[in-house]
Amino acid sequence: MRSPNFDLYLVTDRNQTGGRDLVRVLERALEGGARAVQLREKDLAGRELFVLAEKTKRLCERYQANLFINDRVDVALGVDAEGVHLGGDAMPVRAARELLGAEKLIGVSTHSIKEAREAEQEKADFILFGPVYFTPSKAAYGNPQGLGRLKEVVEKVSLPVYAIGGVKVGNIAEVKGTGVRGIALISAILSAGDPGGAAQEILKAWGQ
Repeated sequence: MRSPNFDLYLVTDRNQTGGRDLVRVLERALEGGARAVQLREKDLAGRELFVLAEKTKRLCERYQANLFINDRVDVALGVDAEGVHLGGDAMPVRAARELLGAEKLIGVSTHSIKEAREAEQEKADFILFGPVYFTPSKAAYGNPQGLGRLKEVVEKVSLPVYAIGGVKVGNIAEVKGTGVRGIALISAILSAGDPGGAAQEILKAWGQ
């Protein structure tokens, strides 16, 4: 198994860019130091998603950043992304692995210790766990898990864990204190007036 080599995992949502072009916002974030992007635009049809994935892949290559495609293994293969990220209703990890091969990375979204252990058993490469704090974009996944449950997952699962849900500069230190591998963000960067500056500030807080 390979291990992810990034601290900040930027998840996209073009509805949170304030009307700005998503690719331009991602470019600013990459200029600010982000080195992993999960393209998560679930409402796009296959062709539209593929075109956006191609643009994002070229952008990521310029900054030597990792590109992951949410759920769509076919699109990930088509643009030679670094891997895929699988949600709760996606294909099983083992099926994605058969299609992608051993060299690609597979991330999985989890919302309980049970789901985290299942991802570990299926040999995912890393997991997202949350929501840690309340955030509107993750409200559908239930109440915040909190730092205690996050720490429990880190301690009981061998996979690298990325915390998601309401993570921002002011709470990065306590999130990092649980032993997570890194943090996953959406609005803290995409909605920022200066996405590059926001990425820089977040990475600086992570490194302290």
